[in-house]
Amino acid sequence: MATMKSLIGLVNKIQRACTVLGDHGGQGMSLWEALPSVAVVGGQSSGKSSVLESIVGRDFLPRGSGIVTRRPLVLQLHKTESGAEYAEFLHAPKKRFTDFAAVRKEISDETDRITGKTKQISNIPIHLSIYSPNVVNLTLIDLPGLTKVAVEGQSDSIVEDIENMVRSYVEKPNCIILAITPANQDIATSDAIKLAREVDPSGERTFGVLTKLDLMDKGTNATEVLEGRAYRLQHPWVGIVNRSQADINKNVDMIVARQKEREYFETSPDYGHLASRMGSEYLAKLLSQHLELVIRQRIPSIVAMINKTIDELNAELDRIGRPIAADGGAQLYMILELCRAFDRVFKEHLDGGRPGGDRIYGVFDHQLPAALKKLPFDRHLSFKNVQKVVTEADGYQPHLIAPEQGYRRLIDGSITYFKGPAEASVDAVHFVLKELVRKSIAETEELKRFPTLQNDIATFANEALERFREEGRKTVIRLVEMESSYLTVDFFRKLHAEPERKPEKNANPPGPNNDLYHDHSLRRIGSNVSAYIAMVSDTLKNTIPKAVVYCQVREAKRSLLANFYAQIGRREKERLSAMLDEDPQLMERRTQIAKRLELYKSARDEIDAVAWK
Repeated sequence: MATMKSLIGLVNKIQRACTVLGDHGGQGMSLWEALPSVAVVGGQSSGKSSVLESIVGRDFLPRGSGIVTRRPLVLQLHKTESGAEYAEFLHAPKKRFTDFAAVRKEISDETDRITGKTKQISNIPIHLSIYSPNVVNLTLIDLPGLTKVAVEGQSDSIVEDIENMVRSYVEKPNCIILAITPANQDIATSDAIKLAREVDPSGERTFGVLTKLDLMDKGTNATEVLEGRAYRLQHPWVGIVNRSQADINKNVDMIVARQKEREYFETSPDYGHLASRMGSEYLAKLLSQHLELVIRQRIPSIVAMINKTIDELNAELDRIGRPIAADGGAQLYMILELCRAFDRVFKEHLDGGRPGGDRIYGVFDHQLPAALKKLPFDRHLSFKNVQKVVTEADGYQPHLIAPEQGYRRLIDGSITYFKGPAEASVDAVHFVLKELVRKSIAETEELKRFPTLQNDIATFANEALERFREEGRKTVIRLVEMESSYLTVDFFRKLHAEPERKPEKNANPPGPNNDLYHDHSLRRIGSNVSAYIAMVSDTLKNTIPKAVVYCQVREAKRSLLANFYAQIGRREKERLSAMLDEDPQLMERRTQIAKRLELYKSARDEIDAVAWK
């Protein structure tokens, strides 16, 4: 079986992995709930700080009247084989404290940093590790002292706030409760025992500690409590004799204080028979042995929780991306792969794997036909305008057989109207493609970590779309102009071959300037041109989409990033690195995950190596 030192040291390592990257105890973190620790609970001025200092063998905690502990202190003790004692805070990892008076000041300063110089409390813990040959491996959590009334400078809810904070720790099933009660107080009124009974009714997790035995009234003692007759717990009660105020004022060494404590119990007529299981040294060993037993029982669940966390961290690393290679060739390859990932998403939008491409079809099937129907051909081919155009086309010499120049002017003028819907179709598809580029960049998971590369891809893609739009515009305008440059002769030959309808005698009787047959001829001209323009409209309704797809959609699928590829191939390594510049928060997150993963893997490997020896 693994040694106690090995197992508790491993748990300390896992707890450090939790705290280094935010899995703080008391915040409901699942991994913390799987890790045993000892919570020190007691009323204000019950002697909690003195008990902790006795266990550590150092005077390092702030002192004073009223509420002194205003933030939880997670204290990890690491037994070393030899060497100097020192302390480290999690919030100052590169600073090693060898002066424990400086440790006390740092605790006060760090408390004030969150709560201010007030009497308010905070549930944000301070994490402190102490390395010494004079301690046992142990994790202790010093919690604010329970109180019954708020004093000046405290909120009305302080009593409830402190109790809720303490409960958040001691309710966890793997928390060992160290219930501190002064010997000169009735055990029935002990705040610590009352709370422990509520969260641990069986008493399996509770260790009772009586302090201030030397301050009891003369002729009284606490043997009934210490022997378990006044209030029975599953674990034995432990009596503690702390340093007196005079000893504290004289800076009596804690090692000397331990010796005086041993002598007190060994020579006491009341407690001599209990001396072997009294005192702070015995308490530290008792807690360490029990913690080792709990850890041994929890090894399977601890390993399972670590494995689950490792899997979650690996999955998150895969999601946000692994670290970037420093080699220029590898960076270029990575950029090309990211561009291909974007290109795949973009094509899925166009080809139907993702929504968006159907909007282009909507332009051709709804927007273009609707625009063609709204063209003002009725006005352009009205009787008056036909008469005006034909007359102006004839000039001083009226036409002899058919007004061909009038026909051509009417047709050219009508065809010009098609340029508006044609260009509008080009613009509509352009804006759809731009939106699909934006959506594709946002939906490409691999790109999310590289904002600079996202901007570069968006810039080059939009520049390419502008070129495709210009080419599409030129092409559809050519299609319209081609309809003007060469008319379909067969259309008019067929019209000429049809028998001409004679006007009814009673229709439109001639006026002073109105010839019956001339009016009929003008109406026929308007009708013929209207029929021809309808044929051209049907043609363009089919050819404009072909041109738009060929010039814009097809090119977007084929060469959206062609210029980008050509440029990055000529870029230097520094510029490639700049393109792969990640969001600083994401880089920090990856670094934190990597550290956390390394710690968890190391802890798991060491558990596998020593747990069942």
